[in-house]
Amino acid sequence: MSELVRFGVSISAGLLETFDKVIMKKGYNNRSEAIRDLIRNQLVETEWEQGAAKVAGTITLIYDHHVRGLSNQLLEVQHDYHDLILSTMHLHLDHYNCLEVLAIQGATKEIREVAERLISIKGVKHGQLTITSTGENLK
Repeated sequence: MSELVRFGVSISAGLLETFDKVIMKKGYNNRSEAIRDLIRNQLVETEWEQGAAKVAGTITLIYDHHVRGLSNQLLEVQHDYHDLILSTMHLHLDHYNCLEVLAIQGATKEIREVAERLISIKGVKHGQLTITSTGENLK
């Protein structure tokens, strides 16, 4: 583990009080843990913005599998990006609706591209891209 460094932060009493309530509700043991997570989140966001950074994440889709040709279109796009897709999970929510989750890894730009292609296909009711770091650059 790397050497810990202590530093001071000036903050208004009201903001600190609100922050303490939030971190207590989330289960943090102390402010340091919460601040470390906030810093890591900002670093991950900066990583995404670079476009070429290697990231991991999920694409979650809700769709009606009765829409003609939709399943084939979704599979075609997934095959176009086979090198980014690590795994898929398909669940039948009811007679009509399916949930599909794709675990992905690759350059941010390509990850966004495949997500946008999948989510925009007619018949997809909802889609969500969630990106996180691969952890390689986080301390």
